[in-house]
Amino acid sequence: MIVPYPVAFLTAALATDLAARATRDPFWARASGWLLGAGIASGAAAGAVGAIDYYTIRRAQEAKVGRLHAWGNPVALGLAAASLALRRGRADDIPGDGAVAVTAGMAAVLGVTAWAGAELSYRHMVGVAGHGDQHTHREKRYVA
Repeated sequence: MIVPYPVAFLTAALATDLAARATRDPFWARASGWLLGAGIASGAAAGAVGAIDYYTIRRAQEAKVGRLHAWGNPVALGLAAASLALRRGRADDIPGDGAVAVTAGMAAVLGVTAWAGAELSYRHMVGVAGHGDQHTHREKRYVA
């Protein structure tokens, strides 16, 4: 249930970047920085939990969307970190073209990886309670 947080924070960062550019209000620039930081922190936590699922649920590794989700999310977090780094020391400054472009790229990557995560949950039933194959492929399950 932690997944909605980084998605919400990071996509909102693009919205606040655009608001900062449109209004020239430094509030939105500061909000973008906070949202990027919160998105990176919550994304790292979600990634740790997701890595456990990925490496312990065989279907997650076998599905193409599983690999897309697993490898795309660190790219999105890296882009978020790059956008945050471009603002370092200038929290009240309206974000420049480069920072906004990196944030937009991050939001695009995140859109694709969020879709892939939804496919894993809803189509491939990864991480869904009641599916007895949620153990590693090395384990054997014995049913009496």
